[in-house]
Formats: sequence, structure tokens, C-alpha cells
Amino acid sequence: MKLACVLLLSAFTAVTPLLAEKKIIQPKEFPGGGPLSAAVLADGTLYVSGQLGRDLKTQKIPQDFDAEVRQVLDSIGIILREAKMDYSDVVSVQIYMTDMSLFARMNAVYTTYFKTDRPSRTTVGVVKLAAPDARIEITVTARR
Repeated sequence: MKLACVLLLSAFTAVTPLLAEKKIIQPKEFPGGGPLSAAVLADGTLYVSGQLGRDLKTQKIPQDFDAEVRQVLDSIGIILREAKMDYSDVVSVQIYMTDMSLFARMNAVYTTYFKTDRPSRTTVGVVKLAAPDARIEITVTARR
């Protein structure tokens, strides 16, 4: 009995650091040095920071709303790939929009990225986002 307890305790001790593992995900395409990480991978769950529709090279937000939504989702795709995941691993999506009259247009683009078995989602209208000309911000949670 004592040997079984020692073996069980040894196994638990060996696994515990794996359960508490936290890894910063910062793809090379993303500018570094800001106040946040692109994402954090903890215990097999990826928490992606809110992404705006900025072009990763120019940092400009497209004037065309559909292009802005595609840029946000493309940026999220880069983060997912860096964490060895893809859109099918996304379990939850939070969307913040400054103009809810664009909801149908956002959905039309969104469904080209999340085709089937779509994640849970919340969409909220807000007055402003961190970038003055941004109309949408999206964050996701993904799980392997």
C-alpha cells in the first residue's frame, strides 16, 4: 500500500508542472514590445488577445469593412497556426463592433472562416475601440 501511494504521488508530481504550463504565443509577423502578448497558451487552452483589422506591416486599418473583418480573422489564423491550432480548435469567439448595422456583413465574412461546427459566440456593440478608426475587434479561445 505504501509503495502504491509513493508511486501515485510521484506520478502526480511529474504531471503537475505540465498542468501549470503557460507559454506566450507571439508570431514573428506581429510587432513586439507592446503591453500585451498576441496570445497565451495555458494547459492546452489558447487565449487570444483582442485583434483589430490592422494590416500587420503598415498598421493601417482598411477603409473597406469586409477587408477589415478578413484582416482580423487572418491575424487570428496566424496566431492559431503559431500555437499549432486552426479555426476548428476555436471554442469561443467574442466580437466587439462600433456599428451594429454592419452585423450582416461581418457574419458573411465570419462564416467563410468558421464553416461548420461553429464556436460559441458573443457579439457586442461598443462606442469605441482602442484604435480610433477600427470598427471591429475579435478575441477567441481555442482548445486542442
